[in-house]
Amino acid sequence: MMWPPSLLLLLLLLRRGTQAKPSPDAGPHGQGRVHHAAPLSEAPHDDAHGNFQYDHEAFLGREVAKEFDQLTPEESQARLGRIVDRMDRAGDGDGWVSLAELRSWIAHTQQRHIRDSVSAAWNTYDTDRDGRVGWEELRNATYGHYEPGEEFHDVEDAETYKKMLARDERRFRVADQDGDSMATREELTAFLHPEEFPHMRDIVIAVSGA
Repeated sequence: MMWPPSLLLLLLLLRRGTQAKPSPDAGPHGQGRVHHAAPLSEAPHDDAHGNFQYDHEAFLGREVAKEFDQLTPEESQARLGRIVDRMDRAGDGDGWVSLAELRSWIAHTQQRHIRDSVSAAWNTYDTDRDGRVGWEELRNATYGHYEPGEEFHDVEDAETYKKMLARDERRFRVADQDGDSMATREELTAFLHPEEFPHMRDIVIAVSGA
């Protein structure tokens, strides 16, 4: 299936006019935990009822979609036109946007979201600023500092948090491919977004089945 850029642009503008995850779990001290997936949008995927916010954010990315919400229809049309041209030029440049080109653009948008989320997490977890994230840094930033044997003594449902901590440690060990207990940016990306890495599939399946 292929659309001329002008038709795709019209479709996107019409959808914009109708607009009025898993999200990270919260740790015991309020910090965000890991990203169990990289959703294109946290909005419901509900085209059948005229809610196209999911499509809007999947196509543009969440941050860019917010910018578009502030534009006039004329400005929005001009910027969307440039994006559609970029989609075509990144493909075969034949003046049409194919389904493959649309999928490629959405995948690019998703990867940009992943990079941004990892960069934000890196600033939180690399507490000693040595360019790597150790398991202890990640654990303490997520769950708080505890002396050995006192884990979660100050929170309700401590057993649940202990299970979460054990699950995260297993996941970190799989992501840490060289086994040095220090995550590079690539290894932290595998920990936060395991669905993007073949070597993380077994741990994702194990957690999902738990």
